[in-house]
Amino acid sequence: MARTLLYLVRHGEQDLTLGESTSGGLSALGRSQAERLGRRLKGVRFSTIHHSPLPRAAQTAEVIADYLPDVPRHACDLAMDRTPVPSAGRRSEYPSRLLPWLDSVPAEERDEDGRCLQAAVEHLGAAGPEDRRELVITHNFVIGWFVRHALDAPTWRWAGLNQANCGLTIVQWDTDRLPTLVCFNDIGHL
Repeated sequence: MARTLLYLVRHGEQDLTLGESTSGGLSALGRSQAERLGRRLKGVRFSTIHHSPLPRAAQTAEVIADYLPDVPRHACDLAMDRTPVPSAGRRSEYPSRLLPWLDSVPAEERDEDGRCLQAAVEHLGAAGPEDRRELVITHNFVIGWFVRHALDAPTWRWAGLNQANCGLTIVQWDTDRLPTLVCFNDIGHL
């Protein structure tokens, strides 16, 4: 039986001195968080480091990669910051209290019915012929979607699953088994 372990990490704290821009990098605290997580993950035998192309995730990956020098890393669109929003025909599946907030999500962040996020789960979470461990440095809602999937929770349940900056979540896939949530938002290293 082959096993895939996905280590899902929210990027370090973003530097907000320039405002709420999505192009911001890490704050000093964010760098420290990434350093601590890097020390914790040192020695884990990862196949790959995937990271969102946004600066805060790319910089987090860069810091962590210093502790994992032999692990290849790359910007991965599957790890991009996305907000799953219901299509017109699926709005009734979401609690009405969430709809005004979801309606305000900027067009560039919208992922209708979580299609892109589901593609990320199917690609990154697939158990292959060999065991593998992969590190994915991404964003809060992406991790929430993976956790929701692993728990077979309602589609909207990703909302409210809040991940700390540089918190660690691990999801396991085994051949011929449903995914298992190994840990959620572990911050013992921080």
